[in-house]
Amino acid sequence: MLVVVFMSGCRNTTIPPGELDRSADFIATPATFVGNQKCSTCHMQETQLWSSSHHDLAMQSANSDTVLGNFNETTFTHFGVTSTFSKRNGEYFVRTEGQDGTLEQYPVAYTFGVDPLQQYLIEFPDGRLQALSIAWDSRPGDAGGQRWFHLYPDERITYDDPLHWTNHYQNWNFMCSECHSTNVDKNFIFAEDRYETTWSEIDVSCEACHGPASNHVAWAGAAAVTSEVNADTSKGLTFGLKNAPAAWVIDIDTGLATRTPPREKRAEIETCARCHSRRSVVSDLYVHGQPLMDTHSPALLEDVLYYPDGQIFDEVYVYGSFLQSKMYAEGVSCNDCHDPHSLQVRGTGNSVCSGCHLPDKFDTPDHYFHQVGSSGASCVNCHMPERNYMVIDGRRDHSLRVPRPDLSLVLGTPNACNSCHTEESVEWAFAAVTEWYGSNKTVASHYGEAIYAGRNRLSGAGQALRQLADDPDIPGIARASALSLLEGYFSAEDVPVLRRALNDDDPIVRAASVSASEILPPPMRAELVVPLLYDPIRAVRLQAGRVLASVSTNVLSGSQVSRLNQVLDEYRASQLVNADRAEAHLNLGVLHTQLGEFDEAEQYYQTALRLDPSFMAGYLNLADLYRQLERDQEGEAVLREALTITNDPAPVEHSLGLLLVRQKRLPEAIRALGRAAKLRPEMARYAYVYAVALESIGDVESALSVLSEAHTRVPENRDLLIALVTMHRESGSHESAVEYARKLVALTPQDPAARQLLQQLESTQP
Repeated sequence: MLVVVFMSGCRNTTIPPGELDRSADFIATPATFVGNQKCSTCHMQETQLWSSSHHDLAMQSANSDTVLGNFNETTFTHFGVTSTFSKRNGEYFVRTEGQDGTLEQYPVAYTFGVDPLQQYLIEFPDGRLQALSIAWDSRPGDAGGQRWFHLYPDERITYDDPLHWTNHYQNWNFMCSECHSTNVDKNFIFAEDRYETTWSEIDVSCEACHGPASNHVAWAGAAAVTSEVNADTSKGLTFGLKNAPAAWVIDIDTGLATRTPPREKRAEIETCARCHSRRSVVSDLYVHGQPLMDTHSPALLEDVLYYPDGQIFDEVYVYGSFLQSKMYAEGVSCNDCHDPHSLQVRGTGNSVCSGCHLPDKFDTPDHYFHQVGSSGASCVNCHMPERNYMVIDGRRDHSLRVPRPDLSLVLGTPNACNSCHTEESVEWAFAAVTEWYGSNKTVASHYGEAIYAGRNRLSGAGQALRQLADDPDIPGIARASALSLLEGYFSAEDVPVLRRALNDDDPIVRAASVSASEILPPPMRAELVVPLLYDPIRAVRLQAGRVLASVSTNVLSGSQVSRLNQVLDEYRASQLVNADRAEAHLNLGVLHTQLGEFDEAEQYYQTALRLDPSFMAGYLNLADLYRQLERDQEGEAVLREALTITNDPAPVEHSLGLLLVRQKRLPEAIRALGRAAKLRPEMARYAYVYAVALESIGDVESALSVLSEAHTRVPENRDLLIALVTMHRESGSHESAVEYARKLVALTPQDPAARQLLQQLESTQP
């Protein structure tokens, strides 16, 4: 069992041709950061707009001008722990539960954010900055603010919990620094387990978005004394953020606008997406203007982040939502709705939308069916519903979708109607929308249905995901998400889909298709994926290297082996960018296991557990490595240690059960496998293995019961169907064997082995 955690980064300065937005005559000297004081000399209006914006106030040194919280010997109690906030001699302190569970006093080093809440950062001797989980509600008192509150209000977060403020999930250096300051170098010193993190400016300043400005300053200085330099159309800028001048022309008949000319670049959107996205890092050598996925890998529509229809669930920071929207598809950029310096929306109320949506058609009761001026008449309340994060911080969904109560009925997803009309049923909302807009608005297919089916292992899920992944009219992030779910339904029909996806124009689709191809036999995997080793986008080629690492070099040419080794070196470097994280060392352990370098793999797994003793994937992979090395006694000790600390014992119990089977300790094995299957009934693999173990001791009746129940939950699992066919046939239940064989053929009609099995059964049927 190999568990891979996708959290990566790398150093590679190769820039694909045409990917940077530069003029041919740009100044070639490497630019350096100069600071906003230099920028403000010429760009006074932009500086004025930026000053006091959320970017300007993203992080500040703690002092009387920046601290908003009440530090006048105030206390706050949460699950029996009383914290005290105080100040003396111009410094601010908090006495709270520390790393060992005892109360300790800490000086506050920095403030973090301003509205609607402010957090506080504590500096530790090893260079770590940790964000307190007790925050200040900076809203006015009559809005419920001016109080201390806990970011996990309903939980007791103990000192040994990964979410405790002193632990790694609240670590600023890794979690926050890149997006709250300018030109950050995390600089983790692995050998000494400490940070020497630096930045050019403490806040999100001009060069965070525009790039280092020294060449631009030099150009401006030269322009002041001679006109010859004006021939340099790049003006010494690292890249150009602006799109070509365009107009949004409204069609009077439809009331909708079209961008003229169409948007040609994504530089502005991807500059914002560097921070306004849920993503992992694939390079710490960020180059402004470079494609986002050369340095970052955006999260897909995963069940812990998004509802199946793509609505926001966890905090995902806009980009993944916006990629799903019709606005994005039609050419809308961030700057169309938001001032990039003040960060404010362009206009008030529905006027923000009226530039592209004719008010006579859309800002009228004939469209929104609510009283003029009411909350139901607000465009954003219906099309960008808000969800609170960090308890009080409302974030709007940027997928800009039409409310779909019909999907709520089928998928259990929220909808804007019932978000306001909480006292009414979903059926009520569905009836109202149908009456207003007609049934064609409530029966249209949606990619959320396929994703829901895939997540829940519903009948027809494989075909639905296949069609979704292969539909060029669907947003790339949804197609990529379908590809990521296809593994559990893979059949021969998926190979042509993968071939097309591997050549898709959208790198997020290519990266997902590379990952999905890992299920293919090695020769076919090599045939399909080797070309992606040369992909211009780093995140794509790193995935290609990862999935080809276990392919025998015998099926590759000499030049392909050489290229694979180059990309694997790039992959190793990418992981070490996050050497402070257990996930990175686990990924390197998996890589070295695939390469047969077991001593190195063991060291990486052990390092992962040293960095994070609660990291279950580390225990599982280390135990599996010991299995491969025939050191199961050590593996058992690892798994039993994991069981003492895990909150999710099912995968550990499953691995332990398999180990006990190998050791022929069947009664213990069956108990462990049974516990795993009971704890995670949605995991078909657990039920399958448990049933096979029961059959091995002669308890066929119980085995068939386990398989039947699992098949009901996961009807499209091929392994379960094959086991049901085989066990029924061997137990003499010929009719049941034929029944399940027919289901197997219906599931995989192109599989000759399934058809042959059915023919054999039917030909021998009594």
